[in-house]
Amino acid sequence: MSEHLGRDSRDPTTLSSDELPAAVISALRQGNKIEAIKLLRQARGGDLKTSKDTVDAYLRAQPALRERLVTARAEKSRSYLIWVILLLTLSIAAYFFLKGE
Repeated sequence: MSEHLGRDSRDPTTLSSDELPAAVISALRQGNKIEAIKLLRQARGGDLKTSKDTVDAYLRAQPALRERLVTARAEKSRSYLIWVILLLTLSIAAYFFLKGE
């Protein structure tokens, strides 16, 4: 029945990198899990849950890639925090500068 609906009926825990599109693996290597899920969904025409489960299973089978994804996510969060602190500091400096005039 799942094949009839256009979904991939293979067990996601048994997927190898040969069975995932190169664009999906590339997105994962760049730390973009959401993009990888979108690309897989477009390539296979499956539903969101199946695509997410497939990507998650692939990451469980690839500990180095999973670690890279976690590191990329942490770096992205750290970068956002730096920008927020910088903008806040500049806002405070601008306030005191303009208040003094």
